[in-house]
This record gives sequence, C-alpha cells and structure tokens, in this order.
Amino acid sequence: MITLADLEGRWRLDRVIEDARAGVTGRLEGAALWRPDAAGLVQEESGVLHYGDAPPMQATRCYLWRATADTLDVFFEDGRPFHVVPQAGAEAVHHCDPDLYRVTYDFDLPKRFTHVWRVTGPRKDARITSHFTRL
Repeated sequence: MITLADLEGRWRLDRVIEDARAGVTGRLEGAALWRPDAAGLVQEESGVLHYGDAPPMQATRCYLWRATADTLDVFFEDGRPFHVVPQAGAEAVHHCDPDLYRVTYDFDLPKRFTHVWRVTGPRKDARITSHFTRL
C-alpha cells in the first residue's frame, strides 16, 4: 500500500485535459508539493494552464491527504471528503451531483505516478490525465 511518506516532496506535474463535449484539449505544466501538516500531508499544485484558444492562465489547487490503518483518503482544502485512493487496478468514485468523477492511479514509486480522471455528466465528458515525476 502507498504511504504518505511515498508522496512527500516536490513533483513535476504534467496534465492533459481532453474535453470531448467542448472539443478542446488543455495542458497544464507545473509542480506539485506534498508537505506535512499536523494530520498528514497537504498537496499544493500550481502551474500554467493552456486550454483551447483561451489565453494561458495560472492554476492552483490544494488537497489534504490523510492516512488511516487501511486507506489513503483525499479531502478538499476545506475538509470535505473527495475520494479514497484506490488499490492498484481499482477505481474510486466521487459524486459531484449531477456529475460523476472516476479515478484510477498507477504508481511507479519512488520516481513517478499517474492518475486518470473520467468525468461524465449532463454537460461533461472529459478525461484528465496527470503525470507526476519526482524532482
């Protein structure tokens, strides 16, 4: 099982957003930092997002990672539950009504890992692939 210690540190982030509904591909290049806090790790992402014909924009995100005896749990910055990191080959689901987010992880630690989100809903049809490479 992946531990918080496996993630702590700086990572290069390369993300591709394939928005089938809009017919647009986006790319984000940046960095992610997993740093300790009192209860686990804070994940901070920042980078430049190129999305279709829109001007490039700064993008940031923050998540909280917490370990239990059996799982790694991911929360939004405000503490709301996001998802449990699935075991290899499994999928986690996050409902953001009316949309459904499904994620798989592929860990090749200590050097890299990937997660792929599939987002579907009445107005969404996207695949978001994020590659993290340890710096």
